[in-house]
Amino acid sequence: MSAAARVADVFLEAARANREDPLLSGALLVFPHYGQVVMTGDLHGHRRNFKKLKRFCNLKHLGARHVILHEIIHEDPEGFGAHDTSHEVLLEAARWKCEFPDQVHFLLGNHELAQLHRHEITKNGRVVTRTFEEAVIRAYGKDGHSTLEAIHTFIRSLPLAGRTPNRVFLSHSLPRPRELPSFDPAVLTRVPTDEDLADRGSAHSLVWGRYHSEAALTSLCQLFDVDLFVCGHQPQETGYEVVHDKMLILASDHNHGVFLPIDLNKPVTLEILVRSIRPFAAVA
Repeated sequence: MSAAARVADVFLEAARANREDPLLSGALLVFPHYGQVVMTGDLHGHRRNFKKLKRFCNLKHLGARHVILHEIIHEDPEGFGAHDTSHEVLLEAARWKCEFPDQVHFLLGNHELAQLHRHEITKNGRVVTRTFEEAVIRAYGKDGHSTLEAIHTFIRSLPLAGRTPNRVFLSHSLPRPRELPSFDPAVLTRVPTDEDLADRGSAHSLVWGRYHSEAALTSLCQLFDVDLFVCGHQPQETGYEVVHDKMLILASDHNHGVFLPIDLNKPVTLEILVRSIRPFAAVA
């Protein structure tokens, strides 16, 4: 079996594990009343932070700990002409899912959705969806297209959000205020359709929204019957930001990146969540 075929098998096995995740209800991960979930921000191929996350989570010895990953692809390569190697981090994450299928979880991010649809996203003068595709084909040669097809299958298997028993909603982002009237919360109760994932679809709105007003967050709290949101998507130079006392935005894709362990069996407040934030730099 070629290297490309072995890699494709990993992504297809991880996709199956995503679809069969015991916590999954429709497109929503429903976490139990015990243990801990470790929420991350956008990772964007940050290999060192991903390795530190694996060491901190120590899933082999902590069976009641869960971890959520999202926005793994499209790194900012160091130096002119350097290649995007975030597909390698995505592969390691898929292998982690295969090793710990009941503890490793994913959420759909806008960059993964754009890669699936081959929609252009430009960062620092690069069309990252194109350079990601080129990097996969460069790595696996003539079989690279079958590897990309397996990656697309994996992306299609990603849940949209998570919910904790202590009323915290976990997602890559949230719909923009102007999209709320057309947003269908029932998207969380089903496997997302092509219409859901398309422009102006409810899954698309969920992963692409920015700049949330206090009124919009209050409406979303009522819509989802939660008290707090933890998301990524919006860059944070210092690692995190609090928005209108209802939303915590995390970033995990740089040297000041952070992650957030949330105890599932205790009441939480925004202040408790902020105190629980851990910098990757503190993980040995």
